[in-house]
Amino acid sequence: MITEKAPGKLYIAGEYAVLEQNCPAVLVAVNQFVRVSITKSKTSTGLIHSKQYSQDSIHWIRQGSKMVIDNRDNPFEYILSAISYTEQYCIDQNIKMKVYDLHVNSDLDSADGKKYGLGSSAAVTVATVKAILHFYGVKMSNELVYKLSAISHYSVQGNGSAGDIAASVYGGWLAYQTFDKKWLQYELANKTLSEVVNEAWPGLKIELLTPPHDMKLMIGWSQKPASTSRLVDETNANKAALNMEYKNFLAASRECVLKMIAGFEANDIPLIKNQIRVNRHLLQHFAKINQIAIEIPRLTQLIKIAEDFGGAAKTSGAGNGDCGIVITDADTDVDALENEWRRNGILPLNFRVHQISLAH
Repeated sequence: MITEKAPGKLYIAGEYAVLEQNCPAVLVAVNQFVRVSITKSKTSTGLIHSKQYSQDSIHWIRQGSKMVIDNRDNPFEYILSAISYTEQYCIDQNIKMKVYDLHVNSDLDSADGKKYGLGSSAAVTVATVKAILHFYGVKMSNELVYKLSAISHYSVQGNGSAGDIAASVYGGWLAYQTFDKKWLQYELANKTLSEVVNEAWPGLKIELLTPPHDMKLMIGWSQKPASTSRLVDETNANKAALNMEYKNFLAASRECVLKMIAGFEANDIPLIKNQIRVNRHLLQHFAKINQIAIEIPRLTQLIKIAEDFGGAAKTSGAGNGDCGIVITDADTDVDALENEWRRNGILPLNFRVHQISLAH
């Protein structure tokens, strides 16, 4: 049996702006995983099964090199997209298709099935791509896994920056800028998948960051799940109407995140903390002009408590629920902060940053 895993992620800064070209974000991979196991099927029928969706196993058969699903309405779209594109890449390398069973298990939800907001759809996509490549004996690199996963994920979601894909592939702390989506759509329509994967993608930047030694990341969970793709849809619809304000937001976010990246490079925790606060205010303004809720009351409470203890805090990701993040230093009384969170219905998540070593 082959098992591959991919970590979840949290956005540290640059949310919403990261959807556009040349607008960096900072993300971190966390040590909660999606695991995908693959075994050669003993029959001519393959199985895709997830512990999280135990009622919804899918049965499929092979017709030539095509995989045919006999269950239309299923929660496995990201897995299926990852299989489809990764197998297409393998077919381009003249690899003969086989039938297999795929088992998926995820830590990225709470015990009662609520999402933490750690990018489970990205992590399951990455873990599936890795498992299929491994199964067919294809030499893996971070870049190959990232590109196949980004294409697979984007084809299902239709929006997003694929920053969560980058965090799931590369791990650790990273600075990320998205690729040109229109370019990618044109290339996929006009070239083979292998050609597109082997090209340089305009705009794409992925850079690993080294955090300052005494810097600590704290994560608080609002216990209210949020829908990223819905929030992104809503803000995308407003772009034209908010033309100038939107451009100002992008410029300010870019400046803030570049300063934060400089803080990583200079080992400067106060600079990083300051830019966390700047980014929070930018997102609050962005929420106001878009008339969306990013910082719901419980996340405001999470941030206020963290700031009272000397941490720098903000929402993480699309907001409207999920998690808030806090950057602290050696002087922060972490235990007291977490106890105050618990008293206010906020759950501290004891996750650590996950580093990955795989050839670039």
